[in-house]
Amino acid sequence: MEKIQVGEIFTITDENDEELEVEVLAGINIEGTDYVAVSFVEDLQEETEEDIDVFFLKLDDDGDFSAIDSDEEFEKVSNAFDEIMKEEE
Repeated sequence: MEKIQVGEIFTITDENDEELEVEVLAGINIEGTDYVAVSFVEDLQEETEEDIDVFFLKLDDDGDFSAIDSDEEFEKVSNAFDEIMKEEE
């Protein structure tokens, strides 16, 4: 599987079939599953002081991104990324 690079930009389709560009902010592997933290490119380009929406996607066996289904899984991934961000400060 090809490693996903921080800074890569992907196009995802939302539930309304609108295409949105997201940029990878970080990647992590938890228990054999790859996850990425992404944010909308549009938000990153607007240099505002507001918090940028970050959300997490997981990579399935086909190399496609999918949403995180359970609250427990989301919590686990969110906490892991928080740890990474603390270490980089």
